[in-house]
Amino acid sequence: MRIRAQVAMVMNLDKCIGCHTCSVTCKQTWTNREGTEYVWFNNVETKPGIGYPKHYEDQDRWHGGWKLDGRGRLTLRSGGRMKRLTRIFANPDLPSIDDYYEPVTFDKDILVSAPGGLADTPVKRPYSALTGEPAAVEWGANWEDGLGGAHERAGRDPNITRMPAEAAAKVRFEFEKTFMFHLPRICEHCLNPACVSACPSGAMYKREEDGIVLVDQNRCRGWRMCVPACPYKKVYVNHATGKAEKCTLCFPRIEAGQPTICSETCVGRLRYLGIVFYDEDAVLAAASVPDERDLLDAQRDVLLDPHDPAVRQAARDAGMPEEWIEAAKASPVWRLISEYRIALPLHPEYRTLPMVWYVPPLSPVLDATGAAGRDDTDADDVFHTIRDLRIPVEYLAELFTAGDADAAAGVLMKLAAMRSYMRARTLDGTVAQDLLDGIGMTAEQVESMYRLLAIAKYDERYVIPAAYGGDAAALEAQAAATDGCSLDCEGGPGMGGQGTSGSQPATVERFHLVGGDDDVHADRRGLTSRRPDGRTGLSIDPARRGRS
Repeated sequence: MRIRAQVAMVMNLDKCIGCHTCSVTCKQTWTNREGTEYVWFNNVETKPGIGYPKHYEDQDRWHGGWKLDGRGRLTLRSGGRMKRLTRIFANPDLPSIDDYYEPVTFDKDILVSAPGGLADTPVKRPYSALTGEPAAVEWGANWEDGLGGAHERAGRDPNITRMPAEAAAKVRFEFEKTFMFHLPRICEHCLNPACVSACPSGAMYKREEDGIVLVDQNRCRGWRMCVPACPYKKVYVNHATGKAEKCTLCFPRIEAGQPTICSETCVGRLRYLGIVFYDEDAVLAAASVPDERDLLDAQRDVLLDPHDPAVRQAARDAGMPEEWIEAAKASPVWRLISEYRIALPLHPEYRTLPMVWYVPPLSPVLDATGAAGRDDTDADDVFHTIRDLRIPVEYLAELFTAGDADAAAGVLMKLAAMRSYMRARTLDGTVAQDLLDGIGMTAEQVESMYRLLAIAKYDERYVIPAAYGGDAAALEAQAAATDGCSLDCEGGPGMGGQGTSGSQPATVERFHLVGGDDDVHADRRGLTSRRPDGRTGLSIDPARRGRS
């Protein structure tokens, strides 16, 4: 067992109101520069819908993520090195600006400088922020917000097309009564990121100390292989610099023990941040399980119980500070994913092992139970209503469980049982033991889960240890070596230049991510070209282990 720490996030979709505050604050912090007009590190989509960029979930079109070859080995969908070499100057899988949207600006001066006495009211006209020419506004990053534009294309949502025909027909037939929920998305900071393996220059790397995936702007050569390789399409090209940029998980804030800016400003308080421990040696095997529906359990098995004395000792032996071990024990992320088992990964079938998980939305199940003529205080009636909710279980299964409707329904049953249990306990003080037996949880677990989901305080939702104590001097030196703000440098905030954590010193380890014969050297300063045992997978030079 080789233990690693990963900063992970869970979002409770029942609490997202689609206000886009997270998107705006992220945009203002990281992508308010020339070349990033169309870039949203954080965006909030309305489901059903085709998303941003258009149809990003259709991997038959984009060839993102990983797949198993004929011999059961993990390979990139975008192909091996030779195939990518043939596409290095013309990549047919690269999204165009039309797949995102053409950003526009408006001529506001016409409103204040127009002469008086005009017969017609002056109108602001949209102009392309890329070319300066007049442009028609026909799409946007949240065009389908609140289903406003969904009537045009939502029927082509890849999740609907993959659903069983009966369930898909029901969604289309009742479209005027359709369901809707919001899905905030950032980079998944995967345990097995396809973007890192697809990068020919080794500019994409996964930090050893906390698992955050970053781009070294000094190494990036603009080959753009990372964009189609990412199945979530969360790597972008800055058209001014010609280099890749992506969500940094606000690593300067994480290093200081603070939550990401999207979490800090979230109106619905739906985000949870924390440390999880995982077994590096188990990553390749988990991503290579033959049946896609086994990927959820395989990824959960990679995560280690921080309360296990053997795991804590292994963390100490790996050089992790005690505060990190304590933070892992108090992590809300681990509790939601592994203890309560109500958080699910986004599209586990991509085999990247994403580390941004979601608590799926639960329709007003008690109202639905009553509308169906059932008893909303009876556990059996509530559980049977799960299958008749306005949000089809099959749709949630396509998003979060690789099509396994039973796994998705099991999570919804836990959430429904929690509501019914707390309702009974609050109204008359009774303990609904039948509900607890139905979901296999104790009263203490249900009440603890309720507190975390409903009324958790700031320090319960965000449990982030500060950077390693040994790094304090190095971080201070980096800040002192840079004039002005340490995030202000060529290429954008935190994205490159000497003296920022985004372009780390040459002694920091990098992961070597490979699958099958696709041994792209996504090395991260000081990497051994192969694992010492000769196998493919994640590799860290043992001589450099523990440095940062």
